[in-house]
Amino acid sequence: MITWIQDGISTLSGMTGLDEASLKILICTLLSFPFSIIFKRLPDQNYTLKNLYNVAISSFYVFGICNLRSGIVTLLISATGSYFITRYVRTSSMPWINFVFLMSHMAYSHFRLQFFAEYDRTVIDITGAQMILVMKLSSFGWSIYDGKQDQSKLTEYNRERVILKHPNLLPYVGYVFFYASLLTGPAFDYADYDRFIHSTLFDDVPEEKRPKQRRIPRSGVQATRKLLLGCFWAFLLLKSDDYVSPDYIFTSDFMKQHYFIYRIFYMWVLGFTYRLKYYTIWTMAEGACILCGIGYNGVDPKTGEFKWNRVQNIDPWSFETGQNIHTCLEAWNQNTNKWLKNYIYLRVAKPGKKPGFKSTMFTFATSAFWHGTRPGYYLTFVMGALLQTVGKFYRRNFRPIFLEKDGKTPKPSKKVYDFVCWVSTQLAFGFIVQPFVFLNLPTSINCWATVYFWLVFVVGITFFAFTGPYAKKVTKFLKSLQPSYIAEQEAKKQDDKFKLTVEESSLVNQAVGSKLNQDYESPALGLPSFDTLQSFDKQEVDHDLEEINRAWHSFRGRRGSIKDDDFDGLKNAYNNFTNEINEIYQHKKEEFMKAKQEQTKSE
Repeated sequence: MITWIQDGISTLSGMTGLDEASLKILICTLLSFPFSIIFKRLPDQNYTLKNLYNVAISSFYVFGICNLRSGIVTLLISATGSYFITRYVRTSSMPWINFVFLMSHMAYSHFRLQFFAEYDRTVIDITGAQMILVMKLSSFGWSIYDGKQDQSKLTEYNRERVILKHPNLLPYVGYVFFYASLLTGPAFDYADYDRFIHSTLFDDVPEEKRPKQRRIPRSGVQATRKLLLGCFWAFLLLKSDDYVSPDYIFTSDFMKQHYFIYRIFYMWVLGFTYRLKYYTIWTMAEGACILCGIGYNGVDPKTGEFKWNRVQNIDPWSFETGQNIHTCLEAWNQNTNKWLKNYIYLRVAKPGKKPGFKSTMFTFATSAFWHGTRPGYYLTFVMGALLQTVGKFYRRNFRPIFLEKDGKTPKPSKKVYDFVCWVSTQLAFGFIVQPFVFLNLPTSINCWATVYFWLVFVVGITFFAFTGPYAKKVTKFLKSLQPSYIAEQEAKKQDDKFKLTVEESSLVNQAVGSKLNQDYESPALGLPSFDTLQSFDKQEVDHDLEEINRAWHSFRGRRGSIKDDDFDGLKNAYNNFTNEINEIYQHKKEEFMKAKQEQTKSE
């Protein structure tokens, strides 16, 4: 049967022009819609059947359609290792041990594909699903950890996702192999899945809107909209091959027949066509999640309508109309943004302290390494980080010129500023995303060379202007054009208590603004602004490394079963299963009952 399916996919690939990898992903995503219709009609109280159904459909995707027999082994290794680490490692370092294990296993997959296999983007591999699994299982470890902490000290986000009792194997496997998000995401927390399976996710559905035969509300219209929107993106993707092609960039005609302006706009359009694949798959996957019910996110208090954005992963409109890099990144791969913020950026910071340089750099490294090890990723990431800082320079110094004295009301000329920002941002993305597609370093450099590395020069000139020897003069000149600054200076001249010079006031404002940004703005997709480097504290980093090293040696000393390769420790943990299960059960039961009693008292 598998041979018959593969032959049919090959035939369909030739008919549509889609490569087999993209076609297989698309088929799995489309099949999730009828499978979700069936899932919604499974008995609400039959939790075992629901979990088995998830595993069965995912197995069909992996074995039957994607033909990834070794891929299931890869996913099982990550899932099994994480299960035993989160269940048996009883130290405060458990979430980080779990994180390191998952990232190391994924790194093995990345390195194997890069150095020991011939790369072909038209051939499907399991690393995409493994990347989704890393997000799900690393957050799972933190939720287990949070379940043992003082709930009053957790953020609201973390309290909603705590796991008070380590799940049994079947619901855990059902979570890992949830069919609608297995290959492409979206990723979500175990607490959401648990409430979804037990139908408690729908407790706030008004009785008059609740179906008679099930607890999951109707979502066919909303899911169909997502499906049709995904089909629209797919149509554009298929038609785009008739007009633009990445291979055309490297032809002699591209340089000889077209001027520089044409070439940079061509890359803009080409970048848009790259995104169409993700728009198609992520929108359809979200629709399948909406149809089965896990996309439900409560009732809008203003309209009284259901919200279905729990697992939303992309906002195409916000991205394509974004006027700065940070806004676009916030609209892209949104669940990855949430994971990096809540389980990396905020977790690296010491309890009670705001995230700083260490959190920013660790999040950046995690995001880059999570995507892969090929040079193209890092060219894109470094340029993205630089452009965020460039954007801050421009917004801080140019934007106020187009505002009235109150610093809020836009002038008529603000529309011109907004348009220029939009075009500049989109052209910049057209430039920086090319290495993310080509991945190979020489190919990426050759691509940038066709447009004379224009964005690299823009970034260099901007940094020179605002951080170089003439930075104060440049800043002072631009401030002299800002109505709000002019009004502020006139007011200060009349204030006898004013004690700061203009230069001193500017330095204070910049320092305070930088500090506030450092404390409150998490890097979108892990990409930091490079002005974060200004706050580098070598003593802080050395101290943190020393603490990590001390914690690791302490852990190994108390858990001698964990060896350098880590797998012997997992094997030992498995052998201790029968001896520890009663102890774990009693301990978890006591914690659960205690938490339940405290909750009852508070209510």
